[in-house]
Amino acid sequence: MTHISSIGAGMYSDLSVCSDTTANSAAIANLTETNLKACFETGLYERVENVREFPAMGTPPNVVNVPVYGQATSQQIQGQADAPSIELQINYVALDWAAGTILGDMVGDGKQYVFRFSLLNSQPDSYDNGVTANDIAQVENSQYFWVGKVEALQVTPQLTDANTATVTITIQSDFYGAFTNTVV
Repeated sequence: MTHISSIGAGMYSDLSVCSDTTANSAAIANLTETNLKACFETGLYERVENVREFPAMGTPPNVVNVPVYGQATSQQIQGQADAPSIELQINYVALDWAAGTILGDMVGDGKQYVFRFSLLNSQPDSYDNGVTANDIAQVENSQYFWVGKVEALQVTPQLTDANTATVTITIQSDFYGAFTNTVV
């Protein structure tokens, strides 16, 4: 398929993190579309499942408001954007994030990983069993990649709803994309 070509809800969007140390190292050393996509072709990656809400994805604005004496409004000038962090709200399933699991061991380990966010308006065939490059290519898609660290996991017990958690990911590189996956 190609990039998404119509208005729709990204309800099948997917966030995955590469757990293949060889592919991670190669991609981090040379951040190209080919190397970034290769991290997710080996099958050694983990989906972040049960996401309640995704935050805004992409490069933050590099605009600074500067007050000007005697004017009613501030002027905006170009500045340097701060490296963003992403906070995901997830429905917390303790087994997915327990010590000894791939995702659980990533929290606070200080290592850099390649992340892939796939914007999907339609459900790929194998969505429930894992989202491979071929699955994503079956539907219109737009993909963004970056290097980051899983810094924190904070669990919020709920008395009337599902238990939730906030996963904090710091961004260690620029955002790369939007790319699309067309290989089937």
